[in-house]
Order: sequence, then structure tokens, then C-alpha cells
Amino acid sequence: MENNLKVPFFKASLGEEEEQAVLNVMRSGWLTTGKEALAFEKEFAEKINVPHALAVNSNTSGMVLAMEACGVKPGKAVITTPYTFVSTAACARLLGGDVFFADIEKDSYSIDPDRVEAILAGERGKDVVAIVPVHIGGNVCNMDRIMEIARKYNVKVIEDAAHSFPSRTHLGYAGAIGDIGVFSFYVTKTITTGEGGMVTTKDESLAKRMTSMRMHGMDRTTWDRYTSPKASWEYDIIAPGYKYNLPDILAAIGRAQLKKADAFDEKRKVHVKRYSEAFKDMDFIKLPPDSEGNAWHLYLMRLDLTKLDCDRNTFAKELQAKGVGISVHFIPVFHFSYWKTLYKDFDATHFPNAEQHYNETISIPLFPDMTDEMVDYVIRAVRETGAAHHA
Repeated sequence: MENNLKVPFFKASLGEEEEQAVLNVMRSGWLTTGKEALAFEKEFAEKINVPHALAVNSNTSGMVLAMEACGVKPGKAVITTPYTFVSTAACARLLGGDVFFADIEKDSYSIDPDRVEAILAGERGKDVVAIVPVHIGGNVCNMDRIMEIARKYNVKVIEDAAHSFPSRTHLGYAGAIGDIGVFSFYVTKTITTGEGGMVTTKDESLAKRMTSMRMHGMDRTTWDRYTSPKASWEYDIIAPGYKYNLPDILAAIGRAQLKKADAFDEKRKVHVKRYSEAFKDMDFIKLPPDSEGNAWHLYLMRLDLTKLDCDRNTFAKELQAKGVGISVHFIPVFHFSYWKTLYKDFDATHFPNAEQHYNETISIPLFPDMTDEMVDYVIRAVRETGAAHHA
């Protein structure tokens, strides 16, 4: 399969700027969290217009910090979608909290606000401390409605913005709309540090708590302890915290990538336009949902299986056989044994929209450095596969 690959699912866009940034850090002698991470935080905060940004070693780490700061613990719960990577929900369980799941909307991959409110209005609602919407593929959830519900029931909103940088809406950037936003800089994301993430907030008290918990519950950062006139060994521990900081060597890559974020965004949208123009006349494809500020991290190609004589898996495998790198986003949480064991009757029957989307969706290649020839090849492979299986 590897030798047959003609178009990879993703390839990070890295250049001389990132290479030089890493060399500069290596030559500085300071590799862990320091001035590069601080600069990255400042630049990212300015980009999305928030006062506080904390660089972390993954989106998952950032989500743990965010949930802990919002009061997730035993006896408390969050509401999120089953249509997400499992870490979104797993973070609440790591803190001893529960997860209440709301199905996605019928015609999008976004959490359904009406189902969120139904949970909050019911008996379980009293335990909820936060709503966690996930901006799947960069398509921003209905944040007007979600924020309205959050205010009505006095709960926090933690945006899982792993896919949605730089999504700009009338409410502001995704990740800067709720109480806390959590971004991912994993290698396949819209900008990358290899591994890493960012947590953003406008709330000073939340920022203070997350800053301390990010580094063992200390009241001082490593950079401050070793560069301040105050003795480096003097610090206080306010709580048993974590080790979630982002080292300078990765932050330096992030700073270089941040400068290119808008250019990357425009390039992805060029490829998306070509895909959608080609696919709109193929009756076996339902075009991905689009909304204000869509970052187009993923192109979620949804099949109309009533027009085909095969299932999603067969279609996906035939694309792979033609040399097209694909993925599936996401296997819903209720398919996994841990969650099925944890929550009674936690299955697809309660989440029909999530299950249908999962059974019909393939993520096809989308990254800034795709060539026209690559895009054409994917379109041709999709067309040929659809023609071979047209009912």
C-alpha cells in the first residue's frame, strides 16, 4: 500500500523558517519552556484577540487543564458530542467526572444545541459544569445558541478548537468565544509544532489556575525561576498539578507556522473549492457542511449510500488501492468497549445522526502543499470508484 501511495492523506508544510527556528533554540542552550514559548503564547493571543494563552504539550493536556479549572471532578459532568476523537470525553474521566453525550445535527457534524439543552433541563443537568462543543473539520458549531444555553443554565463553555484555527466568525475566532478554547498543533493540524497545543481564555482566574496546574501546581514558571533575581529554588505548590508545558524547541516551530497560518488557510480553501465544484455533480456525494469561518482542516466527503451498491469501507479501501491516502473522522465514542461498559445502553440507537454520518463519511487528502495534479488525481479516483459502484 505504501509504495502505491500517489497522494498522501496529509503532509506538513515545513520550510527553512521552521528549520532555522529549531537551530536557533538548539544553539541557545535553552530547550525547555522559555522565551520562545512565552513569545508563541503572546503572538497566538494577539492573533485571536484574547488576553491569555498557555502553550501546552497537546490538546488533550489543554483539555484536562480546562476541565479541571471549570470544576470537573467526581460528581460533576460535561456535555459533549460522541462524534469526536475520544480524548475530548476521556479528559473528563481522567478527572473523575462524567460525560453526557448529545447527538450531532442531522445535516452537520456539530453537536445539536437542542439536545444539549434537553440534558441541562433534565435531572442530569444539575451535575453539569461545562458544555464542550467540538468544531469538527474546522466547521464552527452554532456558538450563538450554545452560548445562550450556557448563560441560561450557568455553565461554562470549553471549545474543542483542535480543528478550527484560524476560524473567524462574527463572535470572534473559534476558541475565543467560550470561556476557554483548546487548540491542537499535532502534525496533521492547520499549523503544527509536531506535538503541542494552546489553551486560551479571557478569564484571568481561569488562566491563573491553568498556568499553575500546567507545571506541577507551582506558583512560578521554570523560565521565571531560572531568569529572575529571586532564588530559583524558592516556589510554592498550590495543588498537585501536571507536567503539560510546551518546550521552546517546539514553540519555535509554532511561531514560524503561525506566521503562515493565513496563507495555509487560503491554500486549503482553493483545494476545497475544486473538490466541491467537481463533487457537486456526483449524485453519490453529499458535500460537507460549510459555515462562517470554516477553517477546512478536513474535507469530510459523505457518501449517499442509496446511490451505491457498496458500503463506506469498500469505497474507502478502493480509494486506498488507487493510491489515495484517506482516513475516517471519527469513530463515535459509543463504539468503544470502555465507554459501552461504563454507561448502560450507550449505543448507536441513541445517536442516530452520529452513527449515520460515521457510516457514510471518508476524509480525503487536504493540505496546503497539494498540487493541482494531486487534487485532480483524488477527484478522478473518487469519480471512478463511484461509477464502478453506482446503483
